[in-house]
Amino acid sequence: MIDAGGEGTRTYEVAASRAGRRVEIATRRGVVEVSEVTRTGTPVRTARFMASRVLALVEHPVSSDGAEPSG
Repeated sequence: MIDAGGEGTRTYEVAASRAGRRVEIATRRGVVEVSEVTRTGTPVRTARFMASRVLALVEHPVSSDGAEPSG
């Protein structure tokens, strides 16, 4: 969730879209980078946000049956 200035807040969702992929989060030089990466570490998609605008990062682990968490 980020502060979008005069527009209030916005929520973005980055999920591992295929089996074997994972989501990694890194903070560098005032920028939060959220990437979906393959098993070999190759980035597939990346979202970048100014760290000063980030209100919350929420991580949900994958359940044992592979289904997405509810709620």
